[in-house]
Amino acid sequence: VQLVESGGGLVQAGGSLRLSCAASGRTLSNYGMGWFRQAPGKGRQFVARISSSGNVRNYADSVKGRFTISRDNAKNTVYLQMNSLKPEDTAVYYCATYTGGGTIYSMAAYDYWGQGTQVTVSS
Repeated sequence: VQLVESGGGLVQAGGSLRLSCAASGRTLSNYGMGWFRQAPGKGRQFVARISSSGNVRNYADSVKGRFTISRDNAKNTVYLQMNSLKPEDTAVYYCATYTGGGTIYSMAAYDYWGQGTQVTVSS
């Protein structure tokens, strides 16, 4: 299974970016998917999660109302639309497949991970 993130970059505060996570070797429609992020010197933190059907979405409080997770199962791809970006959103963003066991907010509940994509928000 391979997950490949893309869409990161440098953006000014208040701007937007859309991250993509494309999968190969696994049909994503069978799995919930999550996005995490890791800022310099900090641990990897939960950002958002979407159920296999796309009907249930969960967000960290810090991104609620600004970020939207979505999926296109026909393209085997998950997205993270990020609006009203802030400097504190600067991090490497990772997508991962949710195993269905454990809390969705914990890295332990996810098995396969992408290599990450850098998002930098300037003030």
